[in-house]
Amino acid sequence: MYRDAGRWKDAVSIYSNMCGRLMTIYVVNPNSSQHVTDGIDRAVEPMRAASPVPIECRTLSEGPPGIETQAHVDGVVAPMLTHCAKLEDKASAFVVACYSDPGLMALREQSARPVIGIAEASILTAMTMGQRFGIISILSASIPRHMRYVGAMGVMDRLAADRPLELGVAALADEEQTWERLIRVGTQLRDEAVADVLILGCAGMTAYRGRLEQELGIPVVEPCQAATAMAIGRVALQRAL
Repeated sequence: MYRDAGRWKDAVSIYSNMCGRLMTIYVVNPNSSQHVTDGIDRAVEPMRAASPVPIECRTLSEGPPGIETQAHVDGVVAPMLTHCAKLEDKASAFVVACYSDPGLMALREQSARPVIGIAEASILTAMTMGQRFGIISILSASIPRHMRYVGAMGVMDRLAADRPLELGVAALADEEQTWERLIRVGTQLRDEAVADVLILGCAGMTAYRGRLEQELGIPVVEPCQAATAMAIGRVALQRAL
């Protein structure tokens, strides 16, 4: 295994050149909001220096402006699979950048590359940072989906609570309103539900992780960052074998 980043990057560069292409980690936003994708791109920017391969954030033009219902989740699976199939030969890994992890298992079946969902990655990351995690959802309607997912992962006993901002994806663009609700809901999760780590339960909240962590004094996980870090790690593990 390589002990320093320079040798690690050199090895991956050699591998990529041998393949005749530069492999890429694709972070796919399954909704059609470029504003959300731009926020994801800014969130993962600090990780590019640590990544041996490029990280590219992409928008699924066929998706709805925001993924807020089970119908939205189900509806983006087929176009996302098609989108990712076209990228397969150039991909080191895929990140599904929606907190419902739409099509995660189907994409894992389809692709030979590592596929990381931001919800799964954020929950796994949060459990390394605290004993009880709280999820900040966009809407009350999101919570049943999250509960099913946490239950399927077998970690319901580590969930403190899941509470909503009651803001849709488009409304998250209002920074003043979003920040006020993040503070209120985050404080409730910390003080009433006794969460010792929080998860931002939507890719549209990427800009607030650092500020919220500083304000509340407990760790806050931004799922796109958590999943991208995991994807970088998977690429490293593959290259080290």
